[in-house]
Amino acid sequence: MTQAAQATKTVFITGAGIGIGRATALGFGRAGWHVVATDVLETEGAAVAASVHAEGGSAEFHPLDVRSTERADAVVSDVIARHGAPDCIVANAGIAHKVPLAALTDAKWDDTFEIDLKGMLRVIRPALPAMRARGTGSIVCVSSIMGVAYGWDEHVHYSSAKAGVVGLVRGLAVELARDGLRVNGVAPGYIRTAQLLSEQHSLGPAGAEAAGAFIPMGRIGEPEEIADVIGFLASPAARYMTGQVVVVDGGLLVGRY
Repeated sequence: MTQAAQATKTVFITGAGIGIGRATALGFGRAGWHVVATDVLETEGAAVAASVHAEGGSAEFHPLDVRSTERADAVVSDVIARHGAPDCIVANAGIAHKVPLAALTDAKWDDTFEIDLKGMLRVIRPALPAMRARGTGSIVCVSSIMGVAYGWDEHVHYSSAKAGVVGLVRGLAVELARDGLRVNGVAPGYIRTAQLLSEQHSLGPAGAEAAGAFIPMGRIGEPEEIADVIGFLASPAARYMTGQVVVVDGGLLVGRY
């Protein structure tokens, strides 16, 4: 992440404890932002805030399960009361459990949507009055190539939720543009995260490395490479971008015939 930022800027990140969220929190911290890290994983979330501090940055951690509207409202309200409207919200929290169609119950479908899609709205919605009143700010939502152009066996619920994120980005972008707020998204490809390395729910370590053979750049991505794009979208360098979902996949989508 290379953008210059003033120390007074605040970023609110969900799912900040591991993977892309953790890399994003560290990147914003290094760029001088105050990082509000949230996660349902309390040990990991507290650790990332401590890591930002250890590197000389400013951060705080709040436990947050994005399935709870009450908790999301409370955390966002507290942050706004102490720091003002966030300059950026990074809606990143998500799950991607492998579930074949025969086992895809309403409950399993709904749980994915509650976290991966509705969970984004739950943290964005309570921040909007303050962000609109100030007239500047950005929102970045993390989708997936599975939500824009790629199918994934036994993950139809995940692909559907991540496609919904694309619609969320577009709808919010149009509605908020006149208020000075920009809304964009990132659609990562295969990234070296705990999710991707899970044998139960994704490729596993061996499958992740094998994926590099059919990615044009010859490797899977790293969380920092997504964090850098999120940092760009939050920065003045992207000041005329809104409603876009940027694919970051090492050329995977364009390179498969």
